[in-house]
Amino acid sequence: MVAPEVVPLVKVGGLADVVGALSKALSGRGHDVRIVLPKYRALREIENATPLESAPLIVHMGGHEAYARVWEMPLPGSKAICYLIEHNLYFDGPEVYCGPSGEEADNGQRFSFLSRAAIDLCYHLNWMPDVVHCHDWPTGLLPVYLNTTEVDRPMGRAATVMTLHNMQHQGNFPRDTIHFAGLPESTFRSDSIESFGQVNMLKGGIYHSSKITTVSPTYAREIQGSEGGCGLQHLLHFRAADLIGVINGIDELEWNPATDPHLPKCYTADDLTGKSACKAAMQKAYGLNEAAGVPLFSVVSRLVDQKGLDLLVAMGDRLMETMDVQVAVLGTGDPALEEGFKALAARHPGRFAAYIGFDNRLAHLSVGGSDFLLMPSRFEPCGLSQMYSMKYGAPPIVRATGGLVDSVEQYVEGSGIGTGFRFDASTAQAFYDTIGWACSTYYDRPEEYAQLQANGMTADFSWDQSADTYESVYGWAMDARRNAYAAKSGIGAVDAPQ
Repeated sequence: MVAPEVVPLVKVGGLADVVGALSKALSGRGHDVRIVLPKYRALREIENATPLESAPLIVHMGGHEAYARVWEMPLPGSKAICYLIEHNLYFDGPEVYCGPSGEEADNGQRFSFLSRAAIDLCYHLNWMPDVVHCHDWPTGLLPVYLNTTEVDRPMGRAATVMTLHNMQHQGNFPRDTIHFAGLPESTFRSDSIESFGQVNMLKGGIYHSSKITTVSPTYAREIQGSEGGCGLQHLLHFRAADLIGVINGIDELEWNPATDPHLPKCYTADDLTGKSACKAAMQKAYGLNEAAGVPLFSVVSRLVDQKGLDLLVAMGDRLMETMDVQVAVLGTGDPALEEGFKALAARHPGRFAAYIGFDNRLAHLSVGGSDFLLMPSRFEPCGLSQMYSMKYGAPPIVRATGGLVDSVEQYVEGSGIGTGFRFDASTAQAFYDTIGWACSTYYDRPEEYAQLQANGMTADFSWDQSADTYESVYGWAMDARRNAYAAKSGIGAVDAPQ
């Protein structure tokens, strides 16, 4: 695994959750899983990390060699091993996606270095993986290296899998990035890494990987269209035979209402009495009126355009005026959205609350204590919050897009079917109407609301099925790599390098 972030060491978004949980699941099945990521400033004092006793890692960049110190540690709670690449020129900054200079423009060099360092580390350790699993644009150059400068060397035999977590972010940098990276000039073409005169790291990774995955089957289809593909839809359609959508799972040791240490009282699908105590604690934490019989809707999210939460700001006053509900928002992001939620909280004290920031304990309490989760995303490659909320007995209200379609089963009145509420149009009216539908279910059909809770809490959101699929994807990627070597060498696939 090569990634810019992994839980529980460093997290910006859901990518970190996927790398951590999938590595844990695969290593638990007996696979030798090793994770390479930068040693950021925030990891400077991390416990359990020890430096490799061998000589410094030599990283072969274009026209020069750089040196890095490598720290080794187990991924907490798993058998996987993490290698942290320490190079202060690139990684001693305050943020994951900004260098020490504070500029995102540095990311072309920073993450070229990460990809090259991951390859050179394998030689340094004399450990040749069967598969290199890359995550999003920061690792996009790694498959390009394996298909060019490494193709006739031992690492060139490794298959590659590129997982696309979010097509909005592609890693576009000046043309001279290829010279810094030490890639051949011939890679700068439209059917490789070139895009509008720049290096597009994600495009390079998609073109050069053995197999490509996304984090849900629906998102795999959406990104082949103009709206979801963000300019790379034609490439993704071209590679559709190698593109597989695999829904994420959740870490059920971290997110389990029966054992969660962040809850004042735990509970299960068979005994929900503890959820009432969680609701009372949540209302107190947010400064809401302690009203056990009023439905409490939560938001636990980054406050950005993708998440569609401007729809809630737009109709928040109307919601408060026409429905007997409470809303609690936890998140940070766009200043306009932050101010919008703070203003709603000021106008409706005791009924609407906003905590601007992030607090892990409060995040757990928010899904544990709420009756519903609001998630009106404009697009959502997979999403994890809706799975957490279902597992905690808070049916989600989601827009029908991406992984939300694949994970939330639509409620059908009178049937006992469903785990949540979905709506199609990305409008404040559609969102308002669906909240009204959920509200009426809570008040008027309590037995059906209880069934929704039970359905979600007993659904399987573990990594078991997803890990099964990834094992198959790795096998397909290895077969494709062997066949490519066979064709290149003019020998039968059975004789190709293993």
